[in-house]
Amino acid sequence: MEKLYAIAQQFTDPQVVEQVQAYGAGNVNDTYLVTIAQTDDTQPISRFVMQRVNTHVFHQPELILLNMQTFLGHMARQQEQETLPGAARWEMPRIISTTTGQGYYLDEEGAFWRAISLVEQAKTYPKIRDAAHAREAGSALGRFHRLLSDLDPATLHDTLPGFHITPRYLAQYDSVLQNAPPRTTANNARAAEVDWCLQFVEDRRQWATVLEDAQASGELALRAIHGDPKVDNILIDDVSGKAVSIIDLDTVKPGLVHYDIGDCLRSCCNPAGEETTDISTVTFDTDLCRVILNGYFAEAARFFTLADYAYIYDSIRLIAFELGIRFFTDYLAGDIYFKVKHGTHNLQRALVQFRLAECIEAQEDAIRQIVADQRQ
Repeated sequence: MEKLYAIAQQFTDPQVVEQVQAYGAGNVNDTYLVTIAQTDDTQPISRFVMQRVNTHVFHQPELILLNMQTFLGHMARQQEQETLPGAARWEMPRIISTTTGQGYYLDEEGAFWRAISLVEQAKTYPKIRDAAHAREAGSALGRFHRLLSDLDPATLHDTLPGFHITPRYLAQYDSVLQNAPPRTTANNARAAEVDWCLQFVEDRRQWATVLEDAQASGELALRAIHGDPKVDNILIDDVSGKAVSIIDLDTVKPGLVHYDIGDCLRSCCNPAGEETTDISTVTFDTDLCRVILNGYFAEAARFFTLADYAYIYDSIRLIAFELGIRFFTDYLAGDIYFKVKHGTHNLQRALVQFRLAECIEAQEDAIRQIVADQRQ
Protein backbone atom coordinates (compact mmCIF):
# COMPACT_ATOMS: atom_id res chain seq x y z
CA MET A 1 0.00 0.00 0.00
CA GLU A 2 2.87 2.37 0.74
CA LYS A 3 4.04 1.94 -2.84
CA LEU A 4 0.60 2.87 -4.16
CA TYR A 5 0.63 6.07 -2.14
CA ALA A 6 4.06 6.92 -3.53
CA ILE A 7 2.83 6.41 -7.07
CA ALA A 8 -0.32 8.46 -6.46
CA GLN A 9 1.91 11.28 -5.24
CA GLN A 10 3.48 11.42 -8.69
CA PHE A 11 0.20 12.85 -10.00
CA THR A 12 -0.58 15.38 -7.27
CA ASP A 13 0.79 17.21 -4.25
CA PRO A 14 2.31 14.48 -2.03
CA GLN A 15 0.84 16.12 1.05
CA VAL A 16 -2.79 15.67 0.00
CA VAL A 17 -3.07 11.99 -0.88
CA GLU A 18 -5.50 10.74 1.75
CA GLN A 19 -6.48 7.31 0.50
CA VAL A 20 -5.73 4.81 -2.29
CA GLN A 21 -8.11 1.90 -2.69
CA ALA A 22 -8.88 -0.77 -5.27
CA TYR A 23 -11.57 0.37 -7.69
CA GLY A 24 -13.76 -1.33 -10.27
CA ALA A 25 -13.74 -4.89 -11.54
CA GLY A 26 -11.71 -4.71 -14.75
CA ASN A 27 -10.29 -7.91 -16.24
CA VAL A 28 -7.06 -6.37 -17.62
CA ASN A 29 -5.64 -3.33 -15.79
CA ASP A 30 -5.19 -2.74 -12.05
CA THR A 31 -7.32 0.24 -11.07
CA TYR A 32 -7.30 2.39 -7.92
CA LEU A 33 -9.31 5.32 -6.64
CA VAL A 34 -7.20 8.09 -5.15
CA THR A 35 -8.83 10.47 -2.67
CA ILE A 36 -7.34 13.92 -2.14
CA ALA A 37 -7.71 15.39 1.34
CA GLN A 38 -9.25 18.77 2.01
CA THR A 39 -6.68 21.49 2.69
CA ASP A 40 -9.31 23.87 4.06
CA ASP A 41 -13.03 23.92 4.81
CA THR A 42 -13.91 25.51 1.47
CA GLN A 43 -12.22 22.90 -0.71
CA PRO A 44 -14.28 19.81 -1.54
CA ILE A 45 -12.68 16.39 -1.42
CA SER A 46 -11.61 15.39 -4.92
CA ARG A 47 -10.76 12.02 -6.39
CA PHE A 48 -9.08 10.59 -9.45
CA VAL A 49 -8.53 7.19 -11.01
CA MET A 50 -5.04 5.68 -11.17
CA GLN A 51 -4.22 2.61 -13.25
CA ARG A 52 -1.34 0.27 -13.82
CA VAL A 53 -1.72 -0.59 -17.48
CA ASN A 54 -1.21 -4.24 -18.31
CA THR A 55 1.75 -4.09 -20.70
CA HIS A 56 1.42 -7.81 -21.44
CA VAL A 57 -1.80 -6.82 -23.20
CA PHE A 58 -0.98 -3.26 -24.32
CA HIS A 59 2.59 -3.49 -25.57
CA GLN A 60 2.80 0.25 -26.32
CA PRO A 61 0.71 1.87 -23.58
CA GLU A 62 1.90 5.36 -24.52
CA LEU A 63 -0.24 5.03 -27.65
CA ILE A 64 -3.33 4.90 -25.43
CA LEU A 65 -2.53 8.38 -24.13
CA LEU A 66 -1.81 9.72 -27.62
CA ASN A 67 -5.18 8.40 -28.78
CA MET A 68 -6.94 9.94 -25.80
CA GLN A 69 -5.43 13.32 -26.57
CA THR A 70 -6.67 13.02 -30.16
CA PHE A 71 -10.21 11.79 -29.71
CA LEU A 72 -11.00 13.62 -26.46
CA GLY A 73 -9.85 16.86 -28.05
CA HIS A 74 -11.98 16.21 -31.12
CA MET A 75 -15.00 15.29 -29.02
CA ALA A 76 -14.63 18.45 -26.91
CA ARG A 77 -14.53 20.62 -30.03
CA GLN A 78 -17.64 18.94 -31.39
CA GLN A 79 -19.46 19.50 -28.13
CA GLU A 80 -18.52 23.18 -28.10
CA GLN A 81 -20.08 23.63 -31.54
CA GLU A 82 -23.38 22.00 -30.68
CA THR A 83 -23.88 22.67 -26.97
CA LEU A 84 -27.03 24.65 -26.23
CA PRO A 85 -28.33 25.99 -22.92
CA GLY A 86 -29.83 23.12 -20.97
CA ALA A 87 -28.09 20.47 -23.08
CA ALA A 88 -27.72 17.03 -21.53
CA ARG A 89 -24.59 16.43 -19.51
CA TRP A 90 -21.76 14.62 -21.30
CA GLU A 91 -18.42 14.39 -19.51
CA MET A 92 -15.47 12.32 -20.65
CA PRO A 93 -12.50 11.55 -18.37
CA ARG A 94 -9.45 13.81 -18.72
CA ILE A 95 -5.79 12.84 -18.65
CA ILE A 96 -4.01 13.92 -15.47
CA SER A 97 -0.30 14.57 -15.96
CA THR A 98 2.40 13.88 -13.39
CA THR A 99 3.77 16.75 -11.31
CA THR A 100 6.65 16.93 -13.81
CA GLY A 101 4.29 17.31 -16.77
CA GLN A 102 4.47 13.77 -18.11
CA GLY A 103 1.39 11.88 -19.26
CA TYR A 104 2.40 8.74 -17.38
CA TYR A 105 4.76 7.44 -14.70
CA LEU A 106 7.13 4.47 -14.85
CA ASP A 107 7.90 2.97 -11.46
CA GLU A 108 11.20 1.37 -10.46
CA GLU A 109 10.03 -1.96 -11.88
CA GLY A 110 9.11 -0.40 -15.21
CA ALA A 111 5.35 -0.63 -14.65
CA PHE A 112 3.31 1.92 -16.62
CA TRP A 113 0.98 4.10 -14.52
CA ARG A 114 -1.48 6.72 -15.67
CA ALA A 115 -4.17 8.85 -14.04
CA ILE A 116 -7.46 10.18 -15.31
CA SER A 117 -10.19 12.32 -13.82
CA LEU A 118 -13.15 10.68 -12.12
CA VAL A 119 -16.58 11.50 -13.51
CA GLU A 120 -18.38 12.28 -10.27
CA GLN A 121 -22.03 11.80 -9.34
CA ALA A 122 -22.39 8.96 -11.80
CA LYS A 123 -21.88 5.22 -11.69
CA THR A 124 -21.87 2.11 -13.83
CA TYR A 125 -24.04 -0.96 -13.33
CA PRO A 126 -23.17 -4.61 -14.00
CA LYS A 127 -26.51 -5.30 -15.67
CA ILE A 128 -29.31 -3.38 -17.36
CA ARG A 129 -31.82 -2.38 -14.72
CA ASP A 130 -34.83 -1.44 -16.85
CA ALA A 131 -35.91 -0.09 -20.23
CA ALA A 132 -34.87 3.47 -19.38
CA HIS A 133 -31.37 2.29 -18.52
CA ALA A 134 -31.26 0.28 -21.76
CA ARG A 135 -32.17 3.30 -23.85
CA GLU A 136 -29.46 5.36 -22.17
CA ALA A 137 -26.89 2.66 -22.90
CA GLY A 138 -27.77 2.86 -26.58
CA SER A 139 -27.83 6.64 -26.50
CA ALA A 140 -24.38 6.79 -24.90
CA LEU A 141 -22.81 4.64 -27.58
CA GLY A 142 -24.64 6.55 -30.30
CA ARG A 143 -23.40 9.88 -28.94
CA PHE A 144 -19.85 8.58 -28.68
CA HIS A 145 -19.93 7.41 -32.30
CA ARG A 146 -21.63 10.59 -33.51
CA LEU A 147 -19.15 12.94 -31.87
CA LEU A 148 -16.30 11.03 -33.48
CA SER A 149 -17.99 10.20 -36.79
CA ASP A 150 -16.00 12.84 -38.69
CA LEU A 151 -12.67 12.06 -37.01
CA ASP A 152 -10.27 10.53 -39.50
CA PRO A 153 -9.63 7.03 -38.10
CA ALA A 154 -6.11 7.19 -39.51
CA THR A 155 -5.27 9.75 -36.79
CA LEU A 156 -5.70 7.03 -34.16
CA HIS A 157 -3.15 4.40 -33.27
CA ASP A 158 -4.08 0.74 -33.06
CA THR A 159 -3.47 0.17 -29.34
CA LEU A 160 -4.32 -3.50 -29.54
CA PRO A 161 -3.58 -4.97 -32.99
CA GLY A 162 -6.08 -7.66 -33.91
CA PHE A 163 -8.62 -6.58 -31.30
CA HIS A 164 -12.16 -7.09 -32.56
CA ILE A 165 -11.06 -8.81 -35.73
CA THR A 166 -12.79 -12.14 -35.32
CA PRO A 167 -10.76 -14.16 -37.85
CA ARG A 168 -7.58 -13.37 -35.90
CA TYR A 169 -9.11 -14.70 -32.69
CA LEU A 170 -10.07 -17.82 -34.56
CA ALA A 171 -6.50 -18.18 -35.81
CA GLN A 172 -5.19 -17.78 -32.24
CA TYR A 173 -7.66 -20.40 -31.09
CA ASP A 174 -6.46 -22.80 -33.78
CA SER A 175 -2.84 -22.19 -32.79
CA VAL A 176 -3.53 -22.91 -29.11
CA LEU A 177 -5.57 -25.96 -29.99
CA GLN A 178 -2.80 -27.32 -32.19
CA ASN A 179 -0.51 -27.47 -29.17
CA ALA A 180 -2.92 -29.93 -27.53
CA PRO A 181 -3.07 -28.29 -24.08
CA PRO A 182 -3.86 -30.64 -21.19
CA ARG A 183 -7.23 -28.99 -20.60
CA THR A 184 -8.64 -30.65 -23.73
CA THR A 185 -8.01 -34.19 -22.46
CA ALA A 186 -10.61 -36.61 -21.18
CA ASN A 187 -9.13 -36.32 -17.70
CA ASN A 188 -10.71 -32.91 -17.40
CA ALA A 189 -13.66 -33.02 -15.00
CA ARG A 190 -15.54 -30.73 -17.39
CA ALA A 191 -14.54 -32.58 -20.58
CA ALA A 192 -18.12 -32.66 -21.88
CA GLU A 193 -18.35 -28.86 -21.76
CA VAL A 194 -14.97 -28.52 -23.44
CA ASP A 195 -16.10 -30.89 -26.21
CA TRP A 196 -19.31 -28.89 -26.65
CA CYS A 197 -17.32 -25.67 -27.03
CA LEU A 198 -14.97 -27.28 -29.53
CA GLN A 199 -17.91 -28.37 -31.67
CA PHE A 200 -19.65 -25.02 -31.30
CA VAL A 201 -16.66 -23.19 -32.76
CA GLU A 202 -16.22 -25.71 -35.56
CA ASP A 203 -19.86 -25.42 -36.64
CA ARG A 204 -19.62 -21.64 -37.00
CA ARG A 205 -16.12 -20.88 -38.16
CA GLN A 206 -17.17 -20.37 -41.78
CA TRP A 207 -18.92 -17.06 -41.10
CA ALA A 208 -16.31 -15.57 -38.75
CA THR A 209 -15.11 -13.30 -41.57
CA VAL A 210 -18.49 -11.70 -42.30
CA LEU A 211 -17.67 -8.17 -41.08
CA GLU A 212 -14.08 -8.18 -42.30
CA ASP A 213 -15.26 -9.29 -45.73
CA ALA A 214 -17.75 -6.42 -45.80
CA GLN A 215 -15.02 -3.95 -44.88
CA ALA A 216 -12.65 -5.37 -47.50
CA SER A 217 -15.33 -5.05 -50.20
CA GLY A 218 -16.00 -1.43 -49.28
CA GLU A 219 -19.49 -2.00 -47.89
CA LEU A 220 -18.43 -1.03 -44.36
CA ALA A 221 -16.00 1.78 -43.52
CA LEU A 222 -13.48 2.12 -40.74
CA ARG A 223 -14.37 4.70 -38.09
CA ALA A 224 -13.30 5.53 -34.56
CA ILE A 225 -14.68 2.86 -32.24
CA HIS A 226 -14.72 2.48 -28.46
CA GLY A 227 -13.78 -1.18 -28.50
CA ASP A 228 -15.45 -2.22 -25.23
CA PRO A 229 -18.86 -0.50 -24.78
CA LYS A 230 -20.35 -3.08 -22.47
CA VAL A 231 -22.94 -2.05 -19.91
CA ASP A 232 -20.48 -1.64 -17.03
CA ASN A 233 -18.49 0.93 -19.01
CA ILE A 234 -21.47 3.27 -19.40
CA LEU A 235 -21.80 5.91 -16.67
CA ILE A 236 -25.30 6.87 -15.56
CA ASP A 237 -25.96 10.14 -13.73
CA ASP A 238 -26.99 9.57 -10.12
CA VAL A 239 -29.80 12.14 -10.27
CA SER A 240 -31.13 12.28 -13.82
CA GLY A 241 -30.62 8.62 -14.71
CA LYS A 242 -29.17 9.73 -18.06
CA ALA A 243 -25.97 8.39 -19.59
CA VAL A 244 -23.17 10.91 -19.13
CA SER A 245 -20.03 9.11 -20.31
CA ILE A 246 -18.38 5.98 -21.61
CA ILE A 247 -15.23 4.98 -19.76
CA ASP A 248 -12.43 2.41 -20.23
CA LEU A 249 -10.92 4.11 -23.26
CA ASP A 250 -7.81 2.00 -23.82
CA THR A 251 -9.24 0.25 -26.87
CA VAL A 252 -10.45 3.31 -28.79
CA LYS A 253 -8.98 2.74 -32.24
CA PRO A 254 -9.87 2.54 -35.94
CA GLY A 255 -12.42 -0.20 -36.51
CA LEU A 256 -15.97 -1.10 -37.47
CA VAL A 257 -18.68 0.46 -35.34
CA HIS A 258 -20.55 -2.81 -35.76
CA TYR A 259 -18.23 -4.48 -33.29
CA ASP A 260 -19.20 -1.79 -30.77
CA ILE A 261 -22.91 -2.16 -31.49
CA GLY A 262 -22.72 -5.92 -31.23
CA ASP A 263 -20.75 -5.75 -27.99
CA CYS A 264 -23.15 -3.27 -26.42
CA LEU A 265 -26.16 -5.42 -27.29
CA ARG A 266 -24.42 -8.64 -26.28
CA SER A 267 -23.67 -7.14 -22.90
CA CYS A 268 -26.96 -5.37 -22.29
CA CYS A 269 -29.48 -7.85 -23.65
CA ASN A 270 -28.43 -10.83 -21.53
CA PRO A 271 -30.09 -10.11 -18.17
CA ALA A 272 -28.17 -12.99 -16.56
CA GLY A 273 -24.84 -11.24 -17.19
CA GLU A 274 -21.63 -12.71 -18.51
CA GLU A 275 -20.49 -14.01 -15.11
CA THR A 276 -23.52 -16.21 -14.45
CA THR A 277 -22.86 -19.82 -13.52
CA ASP A 278 -26.33 -20.99 -14.59
CA ILE A 279 -26.28 -21.33 -18.38
CA SER A 280 -30.04 -22.00 -18.45
CA THR A 281 -30.66 -18.36 -17.46
CA VAL A 282 -28.78 -16.95 -20.46
CA THR A 283 -31.01 -15.34 -23.07
CA PHE A 284 -31.08 -12.49 -25.58
CA ASP A 285 -33.86 -10.05 -24.71
CA THR A 286 -35.23 -8.61 -27.96
CA ASP A 287 -37.31 -6.04 -26.09
CA LEU A 288 -34.12 -4.57 -24.63
CA CYS A 289 -32.50 -4.82 -28.06
CA ARG A 290 -35.24 -2.66 -29.54
CA VAL A 291 -34.96 -0.02 -26.83
CA ILE A 292 -31.16 0.12 -27.03
CA LEU A 293 -31.16 0.49 -30.81
CA ASN A 294 -33.82 3.18 -30.53
CA GLY A 295 -31.54 5.13 -28.20
CA TYR A 296 -28.52 4.49 -30.40
CA PHE A 297 -30.10 5.67 -33.64
CA ALA A 298 -31.57 8.77 -32.03
CA GLU A 299 -27.92 9.87 -31.96
CA ALA A 300 -26.23 7.95 -34.76
CA ALA A 301 -28.74 7.69 -37.61
CA ARG A 302 -27.33 10.77 -39.31
CA PHE A 303 -24.10 9.01 -40.36
CA PHE A 304 -25.43 5.47 -40.93
CA THR A 305 -25.60 3.96 -44.43
CA LEU A 306 -27.91 1.25 -45.77
CA ALA A 307 -25.02 -1.21 -45.64
CA ASP A 308 -24.39 -0.28 -42.01
CA TYR A 309 -27.95 -1.27 -41.15
CA ALA A 310 -27.68 -4.50 -43.14
CA TYR A 311 -24.86 -5.87 -40.99
CA ILE A 312 -26.22 -5.14 -37.52
CA TYR A 313 -27.67 -8.61 -36.97
CA ASP A 314 -24.38 -10.18 -38.05
CA SER A 315 -22.50 -7.97 -35.61
CA ILE A 316 -24.68 -9.02 -32.65
CA ARG A 317 -24.30 -12.69 -33.44
CA LEU A 318 -20.61 -12.43 -34.22
CA ILE A 319 -19.49 -10.51 -31.14
CA ALA A 320 -20.94 -13.11 -28.75
CA PHE A 321 -19.20 -15.81 -30.77
CA GLU A 322 -15.95 -13.82 -30.79
CA LEU A 323 -15.92 -13.22 -27.05
CA GLY A 324 -16.73 -16.86 -26.46
CA ILE A 325 -13.72 -17.82 -28.57
CA ARG A 326 -11.52 -15.42 -26.61
CA PHE A 327 -12.59 -16.82 -23.24
CA PHE A 328 -12.31 -20.42 -24.47
CA THR A 329 -8.88 -19.83 -26.01
CA ASP A 330 -7.63 -18.27 -22.78
CA TYR A 331 -8.95 -21.23 -20.82
CA LEU A 332 -7.16 -23.67 -23.11
CA ALA A 333 -3.96 -21.62 -22.97
CA GLY A 334 -3.88 -21.54 -19.17
CA ASP A 335 -5.61 -18.22 -18.35
CA ILE A 336 -2.90 -15.84 -19.53
CA TYR A 337 -5.07 -12.88 -20.63
CA PHE A 338 -8.21 -12.46 -18.52
CA LYS A 339 -8.16 -12.35 -14.74
CA VAL A 340 -9.83 -15.42 -13.25
CA LYS A 341 -11.13 -16.39 -9.84
CA HIS A 342 -10.87 -20.16 -10.29
CA GLY A 343 -9.52 -22.73 -12.73
CA THR A 344 -12.62 -23.02 -14.93
CA HIS A 345 -13.68 -19.38 -14.82
CA ASN A 346 -12.84 -18.71 -18.48
CA LEU A 347 -14.54 -21.93 -19.56
CA GLN A 348 -17.70 -20.83 -17.76
CA ARG A 349 -17.50 -17.43 -19.42
CA ALA A 350 -17.13 -19.08 -22.81
CA LEU A 351 -20.19 -21.26 -22.21
CA VAL A 352 -22.24 -18.15 -21.41
CA GLN A 353 -21.23 -16.39 -24.64
CA PHE A 354 -21.76 -19.43 -26.84
CA ARG A 355 -25.19 -19.98 -25.32
CA LEU A 356 -25.96 -16.32 -25.94
CA ALA A 357 -24.91 -16.71 -29.58
CA GLU A 358 -27.38 -19.61 -29.87
CA CYS A 359 -30.17 -17.42 -28.47
CA ILE A 360 -29.33 -14.68 -30.97
CA GLU A 361 -29.37 -17.14 -33.87
CA ALA A 362 -32.77 -18.46 -32.79
CA GLN A 363 -34.21 -14.92 -32.96
CA GLU A 364 -32.65 -13.78 -36.22
CA ASP A 365 -35.95 -12.81 -37.87
CA ALA A 366 -37.10 -10.78 -34.87
CA ILE A 367 -33.75 -8.96 -34.61
CA ARG A 368 -33.67 -8.14 -38.32
CA GLN A 369 -37.19 -6.73 -38.04
CA ILE A 370 -36.13 -4.55 -35.11
CA VAL A 371 -33.28 -3.16 -37.22
CA ALA A 372 -35.62 -2.58 -40.17
CA ASP A 373 -38.01 -0.66 -37.92
CA GLN A 374 -35.18 1.74 -36.94
CA ARG A 375 -34.84 2.86 -40.58
CA GLN A 376 -38.46 3.98 -40.88
